[in-house]
Amino acid sequence: MLTFLGLLPHMCFLTLFVTSAKTFKKPLGANEEKEYLLRYKNGDVEAKNILIERNLRLVAHVVKKYSEKGAETDDLISIGTIGLIKAITTFDPDKGARLATYAAKCIDNEILMYFRSEKKRSGDISLQEPIGKDKDGNEVSLLDKLYDEDADVFDKVDLKMQVKRLYECMRKRLAKRESAVLQLRYGLCGYLPLTQNEIAKKLNISRSYVSRIEKKALEKMKDSL
Repeated sequence: MLTFLGLLPHMCFLTLFVTSAKTFKKPLGANEEKEYLLRYKNGDVEAKNILIERNLRLVAHVVKKYSEKGAETDDLISIGTIGLIKAITTFDPDKGARLATYAAKCIDNEILMYFRSEKKRSGDISLQEPIGKDKDGNEVSLLDKLYDEDADVFDKVDLKMQVKRLYECMRKRLAKRESAVLQLRYGLCGYLPLTQNEIAKKLNISRSYVSRIEKKALEKMKDSL
């Protein structure tokens, strides 16, 4: 099963190539593609980067179908590229299909998931939305109601919104292991906070590696939040 481990660390690489379609390089030939897929299968990370880079033109091609949906092209290319990375990660050349055929479906699915998510969020109730009027005829919002009834409720709602934003950012921006380290380190998602040494033992990795993962994850979160 595909996880986000090894997926989002490519986002800095991605940024270099989504600013303009003019930067997209020509696709690999069939023999070149087989060579780089084999190299990636054998653990060559650079081969994976090349497979991503040389298939970004395919992402741009799929994105064209959604040019009238209202989303920014650069955003859709970024989202589509996540689908491309997933495709490269899970592609099985032994099944006989070309990578481009398989990747196009993954890219399309990723973009469709994004639009479904946006549509779902569009139905959320705003705290600023009027819910009635007070005795003087002034409009009252849900936010006003919460604040008037109990100041603590306002703080709780604000905290819940911030926590929801934090978890959503972690889900989108962090690799699986990065997310796990932050959850264990800071007691998120119901976990008790642990030291780096305790996390290292739990995940069966070195303490210094835990420290590097934590630092990288916090940098990603800082950039997003």
